[in-house]
Amino acid sequence: MDVTSKVWDAIVVGAGHNGLTAAAYLAKAGRSVLVLEARPIVGGACVTEEVIPGHRVSFTSYIASMLMPTVIRDLDLGRHGLRMVACDPILTVPLGPNDAGEAEIIRWWADPARTAQEIARFSARDAEAFLDVERKLKALAAYLQPFFLESPPDLAARGLDRLREGLRMVRRFRRIKGTEIGEMVQFLTGSLGEFLDRHFESDAAKRMILANNVYGKHGGPYEPGSAVGLLFHLLAGGDDAVQGFNGHVMGGMGSVSGAIAAAARSFGAVIETSAPVGSIDVYQGRATGVTLIDGRQVRGRVVLSNADPKRTFLTLLAKADLPDDFRRDIAAIKMGGPAAKLNIALSGEPTVIGRASDATPLERALLTIAPTLEGAQRCADAARFGAVPDELWIDCVIPSLVDDSLCPPGHHMLTCFIQYLPYELREGTWDEKREALADAIIDQISRHMPNLRELILGRVMLTPLDLERIYGLTEGNIFHGDLHPGALFSMRPVPRWSQYRTPVEGLYLCGAGAHPGGGVTGAPGHNAAKQVLRDTKRQARTTQDRR
Repeated sequence: MDVTSKVWDAIVVGAGHNGLTAAAYLAKAGRSVLVLEARPIVGGACVTEEVIPGHRVSFTSYIASMLMPTVIRDLDLGRHGLRMVACDPILTVPLGPNDAGEAEIIRWWADPARTAQEIARFSARDAEAFLDVERKLKALAAYLQPFFLESPPDLAARGLDRLREGLRMVRRFRRIKGTEIGEMVQFLTGSLGEFLDRHFESDAAKRMILANNVYGKHGGPYEPGSAVGLLFHLLAGGDDAVQGFNGHVMGGMGSVSGAIAAAARSFGAVIETSAPVGSIDVYQGRATGVTLIDGRQVRGRVVLSNADPKRTFLTLLAKADLPDDFRRDIAAIKMGGPAAKLNIALSGEPTVIGRASDATPLERALLTIAPTLEGAQRCADAARFGAVPDELWIDCVIPSLVDDSLCPPGHHMLTCFIQYLPYELREGTWDEKREALADAIIDQISRHMPNLRELILGRVMLTPLDLERIYGLTEGNIFHGDLHPGALFSMRPVPRWSQYRTPVEGLYLCGAGAHPGGGVTGAPGHNAAKQVLRDTKRQARTTQDRR
């Protein structure tokens, strides 16, 4: 259809999963919605693509861990093809040889008691500590859960709105105990390393819990705010709202985006791919639509940007359309990587040293090569100054063990997430170093999978620079801005502008740069759509009253 032939109620820039979620909710509410996506496929960084012909894998995001149950239900994503299989174990971490020279592996199971039994092999005290810590963390995460599907506290609210905000906070925390408030503050501001050193004695327990921290963060485990990842990963997710849920998505993560896109279309939304937006159009301080790279102008009553804050405000908008202080605040958001992905097609299943011969496919599908606490801090420090760490943090998933639709029979797919890499290298460029990085990753994995190299049929290395070029993630930041206490809740993307609105009237932010941040949750898209609906209803009432 000719998308320029009408004025849309809402135009969504970018068909990432959050943009699609926002579009689905707005279309479900009866609004005319157009989604414009630069790439030929929907999904943004939540996609399934081929490494070589017939061999597909989740190229960027790769495990569904915090997809909001409300979004799954509201959009009926199961009817649109979404199916997930719970990861169990949630994590598998190789520890190296024990005193007898045998390779050790520790696993974090969905059942806390079973995980405690694993830990007890290394420390009986740590096994008890784990059960106590997990119980407390799940309780704290439950207090945060409601905030993920609503706007954060509005620090700029005045009058009755300010009173309403205060009452909302009281309702959310009316049952919290004084001791829990202290623990919450510790988690939001403290360091993961200090927390683990205080509660656990064994390296095995510490490394297992470290491996479940937020992937994609800059800071090492001994930096303030690094403990918040444990709370994030204990939020409820999946169809059954299970705390700490992790799931393999059948068909890869692109099935999440595909299901949301199908839901949006079922409600009447129109999605145009290969339609890159060149600018967001503004007239007299209000967004009026967008101009595509090909010169076509599309008009809309509101515009929602699924792009990150820097791309939205510093690239798609003219400088004159924003206050200088706002632009400075946006420019100061920390991006800079720090992650990469390596996707590999294999002719068979690799052998893992130390893994039991009777391990189930679910057990064999995961392997997180995580350093010690001190090693992780050294990785973060090296990356901060433009160096590639000698020992990399590598999260490996073989999803074809759970989903045989991804590749031909007998073949397998391996997707690897690499943590703590610089966006800008101190020496050389990523175009020069891309394949060397892939070789280094494979070398390190081969210490645990000795037959890996001989199985490789093809590979695709995505550096932080590639994530920017291909997926539109400024400086390769998968979260649209770092996750730390100074950039969460009412501080995201910047103070005074955390309600999805922007200094441009009628322009909203609906991606991971808005509250509650990154991960495949659908929450920013859900919340932004709800904010648009509230604002448009309020404006309609005001117009009616004036008549």
